[in-house]
Amino acid sequence: MITVHGRATSSNVQIVMWAIGELGLPHRRLEVGGSFGGNDTPKYLAMNPNGLVPTIQDGDVTLFESAAILRYLGAKYGNEPFWPKDAGKRARLDQWAEWGRTSLTPPMGQIFGQLVRTRASERNAATVAGLEAQLRRLAGIADKRIGKGPWLSGADFTFADIPFAHQLYRYFTMAFDRAETPNLVAYYERLKGRPAFAEHAMVSYEPLRVK
Repeated sequence: MITVHGRATSSNVQIVMWAIGELGLPHRRLEVGGSFGGNDTPKYLAMNPNGLVPTIQDGDVTLFESAAILRYLGAKYGNEPFWPKDAGKRARLDQWAEWGRTSLTPPMGQIFGQLVRTRASERNAATVAGLEAQLRRLAGIADKRIGKGPWLSGADFTFADIPFAHQLYRYFTMAFDRAETPNLVAYYERLKGRPAFAEHAMVSYEPLRVK
């Protein structure tokens, strides 16, 4: 059984949990990090010297960093089409997985910090406007790609959808100026019909809101 150390409200933990759900893997998740603490103990730091979440234990394998964990789970437990065996096909999908992590995640994290983790009276309007502009451009790229879909990486749902789409619950439920992206909206509606997405990615972030 896989043990996941990390709180449900962590977007990085959601990547791992969504993948576990899609793959139907036996697991247990321990509430670690944030208000739960436990990520600064000597025992935890021996597993993950960064003191961040998630960390997983799978037999004699201990891993941190959500993207590395996702690839490990795909390689060990995944089959076609979730985890293509052909290296070229997998790499073409992986570029979109990386795009989700390196292009979309940073501005999403920053706007989440402004709109959820910062009191309304202390928000920086210019920062929010700049982030909205970044996200409109990125959402346009995603909308164009998904138009060839129905999934981010083509006809099949794969591991590559997860590092991108785990952000969409927050994207569509936070109050900010979004681009008109009908393909992205339809994609999100399809995702909501996936039980693993609904359970592990559509997690309320109200416990994180600063009031």
